[in-house]
Amino acid sequence: MNLATRYLGLDLRSPLVPSACGLLTEEIDNIKRMEDAGAAAIVLHSIFEEQLTQEQYELHHHLTYGSESFAEALSYFPEPDTFHVGPELYLEHIRQAKEAVAIPIIASLNGATLGGWTHFAKLIQAAGADALELNLYNLPTDMEITGAEVEANDLTILQAVRAEVSLPIALKLSPFFSNMANMAKRFDQSGADALVLFNRFYQPDIDLEALEVRPNLLLSTPQAMRLPMRWIAILYGRIAADLAATGGIQRGQDCIKMLMTGAKVTQLCSVLLRHGIEHIRVIEQEMLHWLEEHEYESVQQLQGSLSQINCLDESAFERVQYMKAIQSYQPKHFAFAP
Repeated sequence: MNLATRYLGLDLRSPLVPSACGLLTEEIDNIKRMEDAGAAAIVLHSIFEEQLTQEQYELHHHLTYGSESFAEALSYFPEPDTFHVGPELYLEHIRQAKEAVAIPIIASLNGATLGGWTHFAKLIQAAGADALELNLYNLPTDMEITGAEVEANDLTILQAVRAEVSLPIALKLSPFFSNMANMAKRFDQSGADALVLFNRFYQPDIDLEALEVRPNLLLSTPQAMRLPMRWIAILYGRIAADLAATGGIQRGQDCIKMLMTGAKVTQLCSVLLRHGIEHIRVIEQEMLHWLEEHEYESVQQLQGSLSQINCLDESAFERVQYMKAIQSYQPKHFAFAP
């Protein structure tokens, strides 16, 4: 049974790729364990430009206190006096990871300025990363900035980084574009080698006793799969960029679903935090069992088979399906009066 896939121009033994998460990738021993458990590649935790600009530590701390926003960093930024993620440390981490394992190492970068994006991308390439995932997280709160300006800024970042590095580039996107299909096309045309769908943002909560805004981490559930699965199905075959699925993937069957809609890889995070790194083996065995039971010889046979362009009912991923879903639902606990 062949699980091999190709993503970002890299030949991978399977579609199982741990996603950017500090708890998974900050320790080289964990990276080794993930390779031993069957990970096909590793996306390192995101490095933020603010973390790389030491003179901004205190300012950034006060500006972002209480805002835990990323799956990649379970405590968004450490306290300033415990900061230990300067540029040289991250670059050395890439080098050590490359020496420790044979699987590809994909770095992850979130910049704050155009110069920062390009400067640190070049450093990451020089450190030996096999590919670069640009984490395009941005939370626009300025009421004078239009959606078109936000989109143009994201495209400018991609084009600038693309001009400076030869590494394969993946974009980790939010779903909050007014027209996701159009933006996917524009990112594809601007040089993205892959789109990672979607970034999942953690929202702050209110502590009613302390009367404070506090972070509240909720790991993803299978329900989170629906949004990336839908968009991967819609985009498959319509853009040249590879598609990576992230969010809610818990079982081998979840990976199969994502591959059927058109994903090249499935990124894992919450499931490994819940069950441990070795759970990669369980997911792989579940995939192998399903493929054997349904008489597939490889994952490439099923990739994109249930995407929109290959689905008998092309409306299955569009607006009309909403009406069908509502009409098909029958509450269990009460009956409608005649």
